Amino acid sequence: MSVRTLPLLFLNLGGEMLYILDQRLRAQSIPGEKARKDEWTDVDRKRVMNDIITTMFNKKFMEELFKPQELYSKKALRTVYDRLAHASIMRLNQASMDKLYDLMTMAFKYQVLLCPRPKDILLVTFNHLDTIKDFIRDAPGILNQVDETFRQLIDTYCGLSAGEFQLIRQTLLVFFQDMHIRVSIFLKDKVQNSNGRFVLPISGPVPWGTEVPGLIRMFNHSGDEVKRTEFTTTGNYVTPQREGSFELYGDRVLKLGTNMYSVSRPVETHMSGSSKNLASRVKENVVPNPLAKEELNFLARLLGGLEVKKPAGSETGFRLNLFTTDEEEEHAALTRPEELSYKVINIEATQEPGRRAELSRILGELEVAEPRPASGEKGEDLLALMDTL
Repeated sequence: MSVRTLPLLFLNLGGEMLYILDQRLRAQSIPGEKARKDEWTDVDRKRVMNDIITTMFNKKFMEELFKPQELYSKKALRTVYDRLAHASIMRLNQASMDKLYDLMTMAFKYQVLLCPRPKDILLVTFNHLDTIKDFIRDAPGILNQVDETFRQLIDTYCGLSAGEFQLIRQTLLVFFQDMHIRVSIFLKDKVQNSNGRFVLPISGPVPWGTEVPGLIRMFNHSGDEVKRTEFTTTGNYVTPQREGSFELYGDRVLKLGTNMYSVSRPVETHMSGSSKNLASRVKENVVPNPLAKEELNFLARLLGGLEVKKPAGSETGFRLNLFTTDEEEEHAALTRPEELSYKVINIEATQEPGRRAELSRILGELEVAEPRPASGEKGEDLLALMDTL
């Protein structure tokens, strides 16, 4: 497995999270002069996006992220995104957070599957960062944070070989291999089957630097071409006109990783065999990890760089619902497997008792409040604020 995969996984999933939140915040926003105290305005939306992006691209956090290391479990990664999503005045209950994470992971999985060549995963990442920069174009300080991460990506990845990118792609696919959640956008576009598996095209542009299939060349021991044989293909292939730019600014050419919610679409997902599939995912996540000690050491450092935004004074958080109605959200929460409703992350380790106690203290503070019935006031259906680590 590649030790250079984590920054790409985190940034691309984070980009998808921001796309979804921006779309839902826009859909629920009310003009400022007409909004009640418990309703979203465009000012609130911008504040939420700025707060989350500021936290996501925190310098110390990025320094830890870019250190070579193995990926860690889905549950540990989910904890990081729980914390990131609540780094502002916005609050999601558990059902909406589940849905948000499912949408994020399936979107990026599809992009990884469609990449013409492994190195194009970097272009997908650049597309996410380009769009994130558009979200904060009026905040030059935050923009500089994103540009700094851009430069780190260029320095870290542009010099890697094709084989190293292939290992990164393989590591990502292993991470996603058992995730088959149905998403309405993909189902409507007929790129996902009813069992949650993606339909991959057999036509389109070939990877940059390769030729359209249809010709076999044979060479002798001296390297001279001695014979050509043509064959017909079932796909309709074309040669790309140019390679996407790997610079700070430029035309990426590849469209994977751009905001698919920028057009008016409902953000919804359908769960196939809801309880059964969720339970199977939980079972998979609790399998003992032989690298648990190293994983938790890194997670403790990583979470230490994420600051949760605390409302000032009497200000409370805004509730955001990723479902069409409150009733759908309540139903999803009721049908949520009990195994997913953890309040505290417990740690077991066999070495370094002092370090074990410290990790238990740090991660034990990440408690998640049970959803409460909404009463119309901001903050009634919120996750509990987590203390700054």
